[in-house]
Amino acid sequence: MNVLYLLVQQTMFFSIPLLIVALGGMFTERGGVTNIALDGTMIIGAFAGIWFINIMQDSMEGTGLLLLACVISVVVGSLFSLLLAYSAINMKADQVIGGTALNMFAPAFAIYAARTIQPSGIQQIQFNNTFRISEVPILSKIPVIGPMFFENCYITTLIGVIVLILAIFIMYRTRFGLRLRACGEHPQAADSVGINVYKMRYAGVVISGALGGLGGLVFIVPTSTNFNATVAGYGFLALAVMIFGQWRPVRIAFAALFFGFMKTIAAAYNTIPLLADLPITSDFYKMVPFIATLIVLAFSSKKSKAPAAVAIPYDKGGR
Repeated sequence: MNVLYLLVQQTMFFSIPLLIVALGGMFTERGGVTNIALDGTMIIGAFAGIWFINIMQDSMEGTGLLLLACVISVVVGSLFSLLLAYSAINMKADQVIGGTALNMFAPAFAIYAARTIQPSGIQQIQFNNTFRISEVPILSKIPVIGPMFFENCYITTLIGVIVLILAIFIMYRTRFGLRLRACGEHPQAADSVGINVYKMRYAGVVISGALGGLGGLVFIVPTSTNFNATVAGYGFLALAVMIFGQWRPVRIAFAALFFGFMKTIAAAYNTIPLLADLPITSDFYKMVPFIATLIVLAFSSKKSKAPAAVAIPYDKGGR
């Protein structure tokens, strides 16, 4: 049972950032803009949040500091995403190329900034990980599920659940969600009934930036005590989760759990009795998440139905 609890908690560490970032990708693509820059957004958000923790940890600690860092990451991720929004929506630039450029810019900027602002001139930003909590009130009392998900955990697990609930509500129970989906499926029709397509697409991209920045911090905090200008390609894996989840929040959640479990096997295989005894090298287990990604996308891509107008610049004069 202890091994099961450990595996579940480790899966949450990897699944929650995937869930948050993939939901961000869902919002922007539902609006008609593809955000290849999610990996770069995660790096920028993680950099801002970890740097804030680094300079504030002598005067603050615990959940309060982590929540403030989350706000910083959300704001910085949103601002960073405006670069993509402007190039894709206003300039009608190729969205894949724009996103790729931002992915190249983000780690270079994080390394340069870290070396500049730190007295030692090193690129790694260290922080004291004092954010694990013994339990989440009320939720930890739920039989079976409570102890596995909400005991000896990080508040980021609860944040991921809240983001999922909000994403479902906003996308399917609000006027904003309906308009956003309309702009991603048929922007000309949406424009004809008075919806400002440009504003809706901006909103989708900014939301994806906010969740991407948050996801970057959420990925680093439970798994490390330093930030080295990388998120291990999690932004691209989040795109795979979004596609596998068919741009729908609940399916994305299950896809994130699946890929998070694959990542857990790669990271903690030596603690699993059956796997630890197999004559397989650690390098193979490290490849498991990416092999799983290729296999899943190979079988599911034919059935994938992306929003009809995604990655197509909107021309108000076109019909």
